[in-house]
Amino acid sequence: MTSASELARLASLLADESRAAMCLALLDGRAWTAGELAGQAGVAASTATEHLHRLVQGGLLVERKQGRHRYVQLADPAAAQLIEDLAARLDPRPARVTGLRAATASAALRRGRTCYDHLAGQLGVAVTDAMTARGLLDQDGGFALTPYGKEWLVDRLDLDLRSRSRPLARGCLDWTERRQHLAGLAGARLCETFLERRWVTRIGSGRAVRLTADGRAALRADLGLDGLD
Repeated sequence: MTSASELARLASLLADESRAAMCLALLDGRAWTAGELAGQAGVAASTATEHLHRLVQGGLLVERKQGRHRYVQLADPAAAQLIEDLAARLDPRPARVTGLRAATASAALRRGRTCYDHLAGQLGVAVTDAMTARGLLDQDGGFALTPYGKEWLVDRLDLDLRSRSRPLARGCLDWTERRQHLAGLAGARLCETFLERRWVTRIGSGRAVRLTADGRAALRADLGLDGLD
């Protein structure tokens, strides 16, 4: 049974702004070096290393070694869900924009981004709503794929929905749109397929993604979605 001290210890991992910034950056689902995360959080490399050690020891991150390089990433989808859920608990407020570049980056994140391994932002919510309207997803009965939805994803998009360790579908509260988008195994497979088919592409090295012309055509034909940027 979880003790109060264990819960407090977990909460303390995100009580530092630099560590919180690193975890938010890692919501893009990729592995980062300590140097990259130091730049993201605006701290010295040695300070970043200390913070990352605490996050790894606390179970929120895992370390990967590749040759001479070391990378860190979120430990698992549950760690990503914890951080995203905490972010969604905050009252929405206008982002502090200090220039045109920052304003452009903020708008891009709102339009479309990855939330660990699934799509979020206006794009993620729009796809989720379109799947619901088409009878592929039931948001009223526990946020689940319908039998038709499972068949459609396997036959139409050739998705592999077999897993013993993850829920097939779950709702994830979007911290910019304040509405649910599709997460779970189905959400991860959709995002993976959209990237592989270049229906969406990443913008720079961050979490933002943009819908391509092929993606707009595919979503219009398959889900009746139109008017997306």
